[in-house]
This record gives sequence, structure tokens and C-alpha cells, in this order.
Amino acid sequence: MCGIVGKMATLILPADWIKNWEKSGKHEFVQLCKNLAEKNDNDSTIKDIQSALYELCWHVIQGNFKLDLAASVLSDMMELRDDMASILADVFCILDIETSSLEEKNKRDHYTQLVGACLFFVPDAILKERLDPETLESLGLIKQAHQFNQKIVKIKTKLFYKQQKFNLLREENEGYAKLITELGQDLSGSITSHLVLESIKSLIGCFNLDPNRVLDIILEVYECRSDQDEFFLPLIKSYMCEPLTLCHILGFKFKFNQEPSEETPTSLYHIAAALLHHNLIELEDLYVHLMPLDASIVEEHKREITEAKQIARKLTMVVVPSEKTEDKEREKEKEEEKNDKPPDNQKLGLLEALLRIGDWHHAQSIMDQMPAFYATSHKAIALALCQLVHLTVEPLYRRAGVPKGAKGCVMRPLRNKRAPRPAESFEDLRRDVFSMLCYLGPHLSHDPILFAKIVRLGKGFMKEYQSEGRNDNDTLLSCFLSVADQVLLPSLSLMECNACMSEELWGLFKLFPYQHRYRLYGQWKNETYTSHPLLVKVKAQTVDRAKYIMKRLTKENVKPSGRQIGKLSHSNPTILFDYILSQIQWYDNLIGPVVDSLKYLTSLNYDVMAYCIIEALANPEKEKMKHDDTTISSWLQSLASLCGAVFRKYPIELAGLLQYVTNTLKAGKSFDLLILKEVVQKMAGIEITDEMTSEQMEAMTGGEQLKAEGGYFGQIRNTKKSSQRLKDALLDHELALPLCLLMAQQRNGVVFLEGGEKHLKLVGKLYDQCHDTLVQFGGFLASNLSTEDYIKRVPSIDILCNQFHTPHDAAFFLSRPMYGHQILSKYDELKKAEKGNRQQQKVHKYVAACELVMSPVHEAVVSLHPPRVWDDLRPQFYATFWSLTMYDLAVPHSAYDREVKKLQAQVKAIEENPDVPLNKKKKEKERCTALQDKLQEEEKKQLEHVQRVLHRLKLEKDNWLLAKSTKNETITKFLQLCLFPRCIFSAIDAVYCARFVELVHQQKTPNFCTLLCYDRVFSDIIYTVASCTENESRRYGRFLCCMLETVTRWHSDRAVYEKECGNYPGFLTIFRATGFDGGNKADQLDYENFRHVVHKWHYKLTKASVHCLETGEYTHIRNILIVLTKILPCYPKVLNLGQALECRVHKICQEEKEKRPDLYALAMGYSGQLKGRKVHMVPENEFHHKEQPVRSATPASQQNGPGATAKPAGNASKSEEGAGEDADRSKEKSQGTTKPVTKANSTAAKVTTSNGNGATNSTKAIKDRDDKEKSGKEKKEKKEKTPGSTPETKGDSRREKQRDERGAAGKEERVPREGKEKTPKADRDKQKAEEKSSKEENKAKAGNGEPQEPTRERDPGAKEPKSKEKGGDRSAVSGSLKSPVPRSESAESERDHKRRKIDTHSSPSHSSSVKHHINYISVARSTSREREMDKKESENIRGRSKEKKTETEKDRKDRKRVSIGGHPVLREWGRCYSTIQSISENANLEIVWIDRCVSCLLLKESRHDKDKLDKKEKRDSSGGKEEKKQYPYIF
Repeated sequence: MCGIVGKMATLILPADWIKNWEKSGKHEFVQLCKNLAEKNDNDSTIKDIQSALYELCWHVIQGNFKLDLAASVLSDMMELRDDMASILADVFCILDIETSSLEEKNKRDHYTQLVGACLFFVPDAILKERLDPETLESLGLIKQAHQFNQKIVKIKTKLFYKQQKFNLLREENEGYAKLITELGQDLSGSITSHLVLESIKSLIGCFNLDPNRVLDIILEVYECRSDQDEFFLPLIKSYMCEPLTLCHILGFKFKFNQEPSEETPTSLYHIAAALLHHNLIELEDLYVHLMPLDASIVEEHKREITEAKQIARKLTMVVVPSEKTEDKEREKEKEEEKNDKPPDNQKLGLLEALLRIGDWHHAQSIMDQMPAFYATSHKAIALALCQLVHLTVEPLYRRAGVPKGAKGCVMRPLRNKRAPRPAESFEDLRRDVFSMLCYLGPHLSHDPILFAKIVRLGKGFMKEYQSEGRNDNDTLLSCFLSVADQVLLPSLSLMECNACMSEELWGLFKLFPYQHRYRLYGQWKNETYTSHPLLVKVKAQTVDRAKYIMKRLTKENVKPSGRQIGKLSHSNPTILFDYILSQIQWYDNLIGPVVDSLKYLTSLNYDVMAYCIIEALANPEKEKMKHDDTTISSWLQSLASLCGAVFRKYPIELAGLLQYVTNTLKAGKSFDLLILKEVVQKMAGIEITDEMTSEQMEAMTGGEQLKAEGGYFGQIRNTKKSSQRLKDALLDHELALPLCLLMAQQRNGVVFLEGGEKHLKLVGKLYDQCHDTLVQFGGFLASNLSTEDYIKRVPSIDILCNQFHTPHDAAFFLSRPMYGHQILSKYDELKKAEKGNRQQQKVHKYVAACELVMSPVHEAVVSLHPPRVWDDLRPQFYATFWSLTMYDLAVPHSAYDREVKKLQAQVKAIEENPDVPLNKKKKEKERCTALQDKLQEEEKKQLEHVQRVLHRLKLEKDNWLLAKSTKNETITKFLQLCLFPRCIFSAIDAVYCARFVELVHQQKTPNFCTLLCYDRVFSDIIYTVASCTENESRRYGRFLCCMLETVTRWHSDRAVYEKECGNYPGFLTIFRATGFDGGNKADQLDYENFRHVVHKWHYKLTKASVHCLETGEYTHIRNILIVLTKILPCYPKVLNLGQALECRVHKICQEEKEKRPDLYALAMGYSGQLKGRKVHMVPENEFHHKEQPVRSATPASQQNGPGATAKPAGNASKSEEGAGEDADRSKEKSQGTTKPVTKANSTAAKVTTSNGNGATNSTKAIKDRDDKEKSGKEKKEKKEKTPGSTPETKGDSRREKQRDERGAAGKEERVPREGKEKTPKADRDKQKAEEKSSKEENKAKAGNGEPQEPTRERDPGAKEPKSKEKGGDRSAVSGSLKSPVPRSESAESERDHKRRKIDTHSSPSHSSSVKHHINYISVARSTSREREMDKKESENIRGRSKEKKTETEKDRKDRKRVSIGGHPVLREWGRCYSTIQSISENANLEIVWIDRCVSCLLLKESRHDKDKLDKKEKRDSSGGKEEKKQYPYIF
């Protein structure tokens, strides 16, 4: 009844039918009932009809529908079915119950009236069975309800409670004997159950047999003849239709066999299963008679799990061997006891019988009552279920699962028609097969054949799924994934060493995406082994065995240990690999043996290995940094090394690992880039190291073959297949470009996002790791991707920089191979289009190809920088610099020759070795010969390419630099945007930058000053060094070394200098309005002055190095030591500079030995190498020619030249040693801060540098201390000097006059300079007028014979009259300027004449061509006069110092800075400093700095360039001759 009520609520008649009953409602209702009556399913049909009738009657009771209309339609319904009256009576029964409890009497009356209206077509007997007595009484069907109830009680008592008594004495045994004979007869003939049943009835009646005992005998005979189901089942069904009675008899039989000594026969299980299967009994009725109870089964299952965990715990514990042996013996005894007396579980026996006959429905109900996988853990049940699955999937397996060529064993289907229907399609598997497999679980391991069948069915489905490309089979895909998770993988764990099943399973798994596979492996590893006691034990045994193997694994026993590992991995790879990886994380020396021992694994095991590695890398419980937070953890480094080795050696899919690295980069974490670095290095053979030898670096400038042979430390062999696998993984999953972009962006992320709380050392390492991996990965893509693939994936340079926010250096690094590919492709097209073999034609075609490819690039790079950048650098020059490589600039002939000779030596060694077999000799010789041919062909190809590139550059060079600004500005932009970013990008780029500068010089590029470029590179390296990471320091040092190599080559030989620099515009010191006059040697820097400049550069490097070493900062010290080690072949060359460095480095060794061992190691290494280089160092006077003033009466004002000094000639040795060392010490001490000191700050003696530099000390305390020491030393030296050693040529009045003129000129010059710095473009005309007037004043002074040095120093652009050359009055300077180094007495008159000639042209000598060297003229002063004028000079100099101090502060603020990585690394050089030395009586040295002249020089130069470019002003001319405009370069 409850079922009827529930169903009635599901069908609701529409309200429109009731309202429009006469029109359409009646017809719709009748049609609905007819449709329901025609259904085949009897149960659902009855329920649906009851629901419809219920709804109709309820509307009548509610008063919504007329009674007569309802009675009419209900009478019509009686014709639809024979049992319609009974169905309607059931509806009335429900309504009777519902209305009797209602308070509304009208509804009860409506119900009574409705039933009364239906009495003529519903029999009274049916209503009396269904309705309450009170209702029957109200309808008039019975007289009194009370009497009717009493009658019912009496009838029920008689039927159910009155016992039928058989007179056992009346029973005759002969009847039972005949009954047994009748049932045991041969049934093969025409004997049927109907005939036998009639005989049984006759026997019961004739011999007064008890019917229950007869039924028991029938069951006994059926049990003995259990194969005769077709006879006994109809017989029992016909004999006894009451299921409960039959259940009682069967239950009694099961109860009898529950005694401890009894065992339930299999035949009893069979007949019970058969009766259940044919619905003769109910499972719920029989289940209560079976033992053991469900609670006992649950307890037993829990006990098994507990025991399994205890066993696992014992295996992981360290146990004394004796105790371990005892425990094993006890366990064996317990297992034997269990095997000897297996528990008699009647429920499992019945379950097995049900599965044997194919009754899956009842078997599933029994298994639902038990814990998961408890039933199938018994082998008999598991095999029975496997057999049922075999039969169910057989047709589908024959169609879609059998491999080609396989026959297989044909399975006969069950004769039972009620067994599960065989599956004909994959969709049919969802009906029963998948649920059967899920109940089977890990115990599918008992039937490997069925395991293989299910796997092959999965492969067949996946092929159809992938070929159709439809998503409507996603449900089936989920089902197969669930089966793999819950059945296949756990079953594989319980199979012992079945490699075939592992490979078979991989055939299915490889069709899944790696995301699905890895999820399955994760479930298998972390959850499956806890679901069943057997799996718990297997896991513990696997770990125990893995420990045993790993303890004994060495390089010597790799083969046998590898076999054991392979055997163990076939079944439980996740557990095994998890333990192996944990050992590798602790002991990295196991990596080699483990990798070699993995060669016996299956494909599935390799894939599981990849997952386990990724899981270990992503373990959130592990810290990826060491406790000191300065280095990456060793476990991560070990796993990274393992990744590279394993993925290279074995065919493991890389997609998961690459995606993991990509995801970590997306999350802003760069630790795991170490993995990608190792994988690319091992699989592609591309090493990234800054510790290359010069031979390796030379080989890296050649082609790919030369790189592979001579560019790497390890011999790169057999990387073709592994690099192809890596490339395919990147392209198939579209990870190539995302990885590059993420790495390029992560470089800054390391500093600004990750580096907030991390140690600076760790940040630097992470930055280097990210950068090196980017370079390595980009190199791999460039060398392995085809032209089409590369161009297809890499966007244009402007999109990379502007849209993806890629740093410019990385963007060009990624785009550079694309440009090369495009140019070569276009070049080949042009060659094919026009057939011409002449070299000249090929070159022109190459140039045309370059223009076609690079023109869009030139347009694209304009958006990368502000417009003002392109006022000096053309986009063509910028793109050319960034697009070329060392391969394009030079051919490493020596490297090619070296590798060819090595191969020839190998061939010779092979021929001379008698132990090598002949066939191996032949193969090796062929290989070496082929490599030789390849290298020679590659060299020839590169030579042609370099010639084409150089010709192209020769054509482009005139349009590279516009020089709208000053030369200083041009060089600044070149350094900032080109040179410095690229020189620290990679080691080969560092070499490229140095060679490119040399190439631009050799090409005689207009507007490019080589001298200024080198000076800017060498003069101040402190900020650059301080802002570098460790690897960047190595690259920067290599760059400086290459630059120094070029400078050293020019410095070492006058002929080389004259050949490579003598007539080149890069060494001009004067720029004229008409351009470069190559024939005018006076405009060039001569060889001797160049040697002075090189000494100044060496001194600058020393000063910067000493400053960094004395800061105490870890980064400064480490980086400068790295840089110094790199430039050691070329620096230091001067003995005193080397001694200064050696002293500081020795101090570092002492201080850092205990504090920072890594700095101590660097310092000790450099110190040892420096001592070894000491024999190659030379004294300063051999490095560049130092000259002492000639003892003569020549006035100091006419002693022109950079080497004049005020020291006595007789004290030459002291000049070289004492003054040189003092000057060096003052230089080293004065490098500390960036604030330049332009004046003497007090009356105490201050020492200027030998090059005329003024720089403050690092701290005020150090400065004061050094000043005191220096002052004391100078006083001591002054006392030792003889007063007569310097000629007295001028009086006090002359010296005062010169000082006054100098002060006046400084005041005059100060105004125009300050005005220039604040004057906008609109006021240029006014400035030019002022400039012209100042020029005329200078001319007048020169004509009057006044001293011209101050004027010429402050306004180098002023013209000197031609009369100066004719007359002997050649005034050079009016004050004495200190030389950077004292010169010897052997000065020749020719050199003096040459210097005077250079000074006539206002071209700076070695001092004027550099920042701090501007015509140092030394004037000898007598000691006596100095004593007399000392006081007056000190007062004058102090006054000028105060005036200069304010101006110096302004200049310092106005200096421009160039930044790399956020650190100011370059200053806006262009200020000229020179010193005026005045020797007083007490030997106190006062310093006067002249720095106003520079602004005028730059002002004139910028105006000159502006006038020349805009062509708005006419050139000034005098006397019909060309007017010379002099623009000396200022450093």
C-alpha cells in the first residue's frame, strides 16, 4: 500500500481536464488509462492506473468533480483489464484510510457516495476484503461491523493457528521408499515434473505422508542430483508455492551444518542459489538462517587490517635478528592454523554458488552486506566473479579487443537465461560489467587473462574515442578511468612480477593524457594501499625489499641489483620509486648506480618514475633552501641531477615535468628551474658555464659542429634522440615560448618579488640560475627547432617587449636566431631567382636580403626607447648590434685546426692500437674522417658568411651614428643600451661586445670615438661590479679582459698602434667643422700619449679594485675578486699597482678566513695566481715613458708637455718610488664615495692622484687618517730635498701675476658655464653672441703676448692666431700643472718641439685625450722663493677653494648617471680636472682643481653639432681661410 501511495503522488491530472471534462477531459483521461493498460510491465502498469484512478476519485471527494460523471467513467474503465475491479478496490481502500482520519464530514460523505455508486460494477466480495468494517456497514454490505470482526478473527485462527495433526503411526515407510524411487528414477526420457508431481500426490494420499517431510525429501534428492535443475525447480514450484515454508526447511538444513565438526556441502549452496535465482524463496528470508553474523564479519575484517598494519610496522622497525626470526616463525604458525581450519562461512558459500549460476543480482545484494572487497578476498569467490565477467564481455572482446593474429579460447555462455546479458557494445559494459569489476577490486589479480581482456577493451574504446573526436562518450571514459583506478592498478600490485601485464596496461595508459595518468598514479600511491589488508602487507614487503636492495647497490653490482629492482617494480613501482627517491635526496652518490640499474623497467614503470619525481619535487613539507637561507637545498639539487640523467637515458615522457616547471614559474617561484637546466643540459648536450677556457670560448664562436666538438667540457655524444624527444614534448604541448617568456620575466621577479626576505647571496644565485637556464633553453630552441617552427612561435621584437614585457636583452636573444634564419632563407631565394656565381653578386644579394628582413625590425625597435635616444643612435645600428653574434664577426681558424688535428691524432691512435678489432677500427676511422670533413666544410661556410657580413657592415657604418648630441652622449647611450646589457648576458656575448667595439673602430665609423668608449669602460667600474651577480661578474670580467687584450696589443708595439689606430677617427682628439682630415697627424693621439692613457686606465682599475676590497661588503669583494681573476692575463702589468692589489688581497685573506670561507677561497686563489704573474709585471717607467724636467733656464711657462714636473732632477729615484707610491696610496684611499672633491678642503696638505684625479675617500675617518699620514710623509721628504735642485726661473711677482690671471679667467669662465647649463634652446642665439665676444677677447690676449694656458684650458674652442706659429713666443700655460707621473731627465728636444706643436693646435696631449689629463705643464720653483711666498699663496688658494666648492656641488648634481639593474654605474663624464702644484717652504701641497673649462667645451661641441645638423648658421671664416673649430674629447 505504501508503494501505491508513493506512486500516486507522481501522476497529477491536469486541472483543464476536470474543467473541460465533457469537451475533452473525459477523452484524455480514458486515452491515458488505455495507454497505461497496454504496457508490458505489469507492476508499473498497475501502479500507474491506480495513480490515475486515485486522482480522479480525490477530485470527487474534494467536491471538484461530479459524482455521476466519475461513476460513469469508472464503469467504462472496467473493460480495460480483467483485474480493474481489484485495482479500483485498492484505490478505495487507500481513500478509506485517508478519509476516515479527516475532520471534514462532507468529504467522508462524498467518498461513501462514490463507493456506493460503484457497487454495481465492483464485486461485494472484493470490497469486503479491502474496506474497513465500518465503511462496509455504512454502505449496507454487512449488517454489523462488530460481528464481522469477530468472524474474521475466527477464520484467521483456524487458518494460521490451528495445527494440522498427522497420525505418524498411520504413515507407512513404503510411501517414503516409493517417493525416493520416484524422484531418483532416470529423467532422461519423457519424464516430466508434472507427471512426477501427480505420483507424489498419490503417494501422500495413499500412504498418509507428511507434506513437509515430502518436501524435505524432494530437497534432499535435488541436493544429490543438483545437475537436474530443469526437473526439480518446476517440481518444487508446483509442489509448494509458499516461499516462507521452503525457507524454513532450507534454514534447518543450513543450521544442521553449522556445528564445529560439520561442513556445509556445496550442493546445498547450489540448490539454495537456484531457488533464489528462480524467485522460489526470498534472500531476506534465507539470509537470517546463515552464519556467521554480519557483525562478526565486520570484526574479522577490522582484525585483519590491524594485523596487516602490525606486520607493516614490524617490517619498518629495526629488530634484532633473533627476534625477527622468532616473529616470522610465529606468523607462519598462525597462517598454517588458518589454512588448516578455514572458517565455514555459509554466506560466502551461497555467494559463490550464486556467481556460478550467474545470479548477479542476489550476489551483489550479499556483497553489499559485507565490508568492501571482503567477499572477493576469498579466491573461490573472486574466480567465480571473474568467470562471470569473462562470459559477459566475450562477444565485445571478440569484436573489439582481440589483437591481430590472436585466436584465444572461446567461452561458452551460460544456459541460464536469467544471467547478465552479454555485452555487444561498449555502452553495454555500463549495465553490469563495470559494477562487477568494481566489486572485484584488487582481486582481479587472480585472473591475469581477464586483466588483459579488460585492458584490451579499454584500448579499443580509446581508439574509437580518439578517432571519432566526440564528447558524448565522456561517461564511458570516466568509467574506464575508475576501473583503472579501483581495479587494474591495485590488481597489478598483487600480481607477482608480471612484466607482461605491466606492458599491456601501458598500452592503455599511454592513450590517456598525462594529467589522467598522473592522477591515477597519485591514487595508487597514496590511497590504494590503505584500502585492503593484503595491499597493506604488500606495501610493507615492498619497502622492506627495496631497503635490502638499496643497501647493497654499488657501481660494481649494478646489473644484478638492477634486475632485482626491475622485478620489484613490475608490481609496485610507486612504493619502490618513492623509497629510492628518498635515498637519493640524502645520498647523491647513488644517482649514477640508480640510473644505470633502471634499464630493466617497463614503460609503465618509467612513466610512474616521472610522476614520483614530480611529486617529490612538489612536496610542500620540504624546504627548498638550506637553513642558512643562502643556498638551494641539496635534495633539490640531487633530484634535478637525477631528472637530467633519467630523462636522457630512458624514453620517459617529459610533458608533465615541463608543465610542472611552467606552473612554478607562473606562481613566481624559480627554484625548480634547476630541473629544467639539468634536463636541457643532459638531453641536448648544451652546457652553460662561465668557467670556459679560452680554447672553448674560441670554439663557441664557430658553427654547431665545432661547438659540439670543442666548446663543452664533456664530450657530447648520442644526444640526437634525447634532444628530439625534448623538442617534441615542447612543441606538442606548446611550452617552448611560454617557458622562455616566463624565465625572462622571472629574472626581475627573483629580485623584486622573490628576493624581499631572502639573503642577497641566494637572490644572486637564483637570478643566475634563471638567466643561465634562459640562455641554455634559448640556445636549445635555436639549434633544434626548424626555421618554420621557430618563426611561427617567436613574435616580433616590439610585441615581445611591449606586450609580453620581456626585457630587451632577452627579447633580442630569442629573436636573434629568427633573424638569422630569415636572412639566410631570403638570401637563398634571391640566389635562386637570379643565377650568378660571382662573389660580388652574392654579397649584394646578401645585403639585399638583410635589408628586406631587418627593415621591419628597424621600425619595430623605435618603440622600445624614447625618441631622444635615436638622436644619436640610428635604429639600424641598434638592431645590427643586437642581431649579430660572434659567428658573424670572425672565423675561429685556430679552433677548427685544433679540432681537426685532434681527430687526426685519434685516427692515428686507432690505427696503432692492435687491441681494437678491425671492424671497430673501421667504424671509428669513418666517424673521425666524417667529422673532419664536416668541420672543414663548416669553416668554409662560416668564412663566406663572415665576409658577407663585414661587407654589409661596411656599407651600413656611415649611417650608424648621427651624433646630434655630444660624443659623450653618444657613447653613453651606446654603453647603456647596447654594450653593458649584452656584455653580462653570456660569456660569448661578453666577447662579442669587445670585438664589436673593435670592429666599429676598424670600420672607421663616423662619430664614434674609440678612445672615449674605452675610457668610459675602464675609468669607473665600481658601480657596475657592485650591481652584478656572481655569474655576471665573470662575464663582465671576461668582457674587460677582451677589451684589455685589444688595448694591450696596441700598447705593446708602436707599429701595431700606428697601423690599427694611427689614422683612425676613433683616436681623434680634435674635431673640425669640415670633418676628419686624415692627413693631419696633429689631430690624432700619438703613441706615447696613448701609453700614458693606458697607464691611467690601469690605475683607474686599481683604484676601483682597492675600493671594492676595502668596503667590507660581501658582494663587492666577491665580484671584484672574480673580475680581477678574469682580467689577470692583461692586468696588472705595472709592478707597483700589482703590489697594491696584492697587499689588499692579502688583507682580505686574513680577515675572511674565519668569517666568510667562500671569499677567503676566492682571495687565496687570486693571490696565488697574482704571485705567479709577478714575473710578467714591469716597473712604471717601462710601461710608459716618464720624463723629468730638463735642467735649464727655460721658463716654466714655456715647458709644454704632459710630463713636466716640479720635482728635482737629482732625486729621480725618489720621484719614481716615493712620489709614485704616495700618489698610488692617495689614489687608493680616495675612491670611496661618489662625491668628487674639486678643491682642497683645508690648509692641511692634500695629495692629488698621479693622473690629476680628484676623488674623495670612502669615509671621512679614513680620509682624515690618510691626510695626516700623507702630510707627515711629505714633510719628511721635503726636508730631505735640496733647495738647489730646481732652477729658479721666475720671480715672485711673475708667479703672483699668473695666479691673478688664472683667477680672473676662472671668474670670467664661471658665468658662461652656469648660463649654459640653465639656458634652453630658445636662448641659444644670445649665448652664441656671448661666445663670440669671449673668443675676440682671447684673441686680443694672445696678440698681446699674455699667457694663454688658462684661457685655452677653459675655452679649448677658441682660435689661436696664425702668428703664434711664426713667432717664437709660444705661450703654453701660465701656471704649473702637476704631471700624472714624473718624467726622467732624458727628455729630448724633438719631443718638446712636438708637444709645443700639439699645444699650438689646442689638441690635448695624453692628458687632454683622457678625463684627467689636460696639458699638464710643470713649472720649477725655487725652494727659497717658495718659502717666502708660502703664506700668501695659501691664503689665495683658500679663497679660490671656497669659490670653487659651491660650483663643484652644482656640477656633481648635474652629472648624469647611467643605471643597469637599478644601480648607477656610469657618471656623465666630461669634467676636466687638472692640478696646480705649489711647493711651499713647509712642503704643504695645496690642490687647485680646474673644472670650469669642460662645460664650455661641451657647450661649443653641442652647438657645433646642432649648427652642422640644422644648417641654420654660416661658418665663420677669417682671411678667406677655413676657420678651425676645435672640440677636444673630454673624459
